[in-house]
Amino acid sequence: MIEIRDGKKVLITPVSAEDLKDIHIGDIIYLDGSLTTCRDVAHRRVVEEGREIPVDVRNNAILHAGPIIRPLENDKFEMVSVGPTTSMRMEKFEYEFVQTTGVRVIVGKGGMKENTANACKDFGCIHCVIPAGNAVVAAVCVEEIERAEWRDLGMPETLWNCRVKEFGPLIVSIDAEGRNYFEEKKVEYNKRKDEQVDLISKQVGFIK
Repeated sequence: MIEIRDGKKVLITPVSAEDLKDIHIGDIIYLDGSLTTCRDVAHRRVVEEGREIPVDVRNNAILHAGPIIRPLENDKFEMVSVGPTTSMRMEKFEYEFVQTTGVRVIVGKGGMKENTANACKDFGCIHCVIPAGNAVVAAVCVEEIERAEWRDLGMPETLWNCRVKEFGPLIVSIDAEGRNYFEEKKVEYNKRKDEQVDLISKQVGFIK
């Protein structure tokens, strides 16, 4: 479901393919609901080892991040800091991961390429980036850590299943049509660069 709240476009889990039809690259959105941290080793377990992910992320969201967690009493935890890690490290796993788990929203840092773009197009999901340097601010958006799975992997790689409120801002980098904001901007910027190189070269051509 999508809700407009104080001018913010808030995506609320569980998310359907229909919810994503009017969300496009470059849009800024926020997330309410279920968000699970999930990075390298968890992806490898699902894709390479064929293990079933112990948190149901179908129609929900994952975050490429290795957070800092404070243990509390009674097996409870508090989110201290949750900065995104580089999404490209998950690129080789992401198509199969999306196909297997049914995740609908992927959040991380930096762009991803064809494997993820094809997954977004084929299975109706999106990839978003959260601005770097906001790890403590992002932690404030975590209302509660509801579950912790695969704890044997250590704090950074554990699946921390969180309930979040207006988690963001998230910039849509790959939409459900498979359009890739980072790759499209590279083409645009390189064209501008080439034009400026040609212009400068003419102006300084007399220099030997």
